[in-house]
Amino acid sequence: MKKSIFGLLILILFTNKSFAQNATAAEQEVIQLSKQKWEWMADKNVDKLTPLFDDKSVFVHMGGSWGKTQEINVIKSGGIHYKKADVHEVSVNIIGNTAILLNRITLLAVVGGNEVTNPFMVTEVYIKNKDGWKLGSLSFTKLMTPGQ
Repeated sequence: MKKSIFGLLILILFTNKSFAQNATAAEQEVIQLSKQKWEWMADKNVDKLTPLFDDKSVFVHMGGSWGKTQEINVIKSGGIHYKKADVHEVSVNIIGNTAILLNRITLLAVVGGNEVTNPFMVTEVYIKNKDGWKLGSLSFTKLMTPGQ
């Protein structure tokens, strides 16, 4: 009886550790995907961004909100050129097949021909489906000071 209980406890410990490692791997996967997304946006690489953005995705900026087609067109045309996103902090929470990633960034961008730098908290929502992670929402919230 004692051996059975001990064996069960060992099994539970290894199972919990295995699940924790999987969650960590999923979190790292989303963090890496977000990092790649910033690089693709800086490079205006719409060929990589188009399959990443879900067809129903939404994008919230200081000047408005729109869907996937307009975001791709804005990036392609240079209406907004995301030149460099300095990521200061990143966190991700996974709930089922949804990942909510927060980035505190300083964004260097060209908007309407003017180069601007702004501190943002960016919320990215990813949904995992049979094809992998898809970006469902990207929202910029301007911070009052860069250190917030």
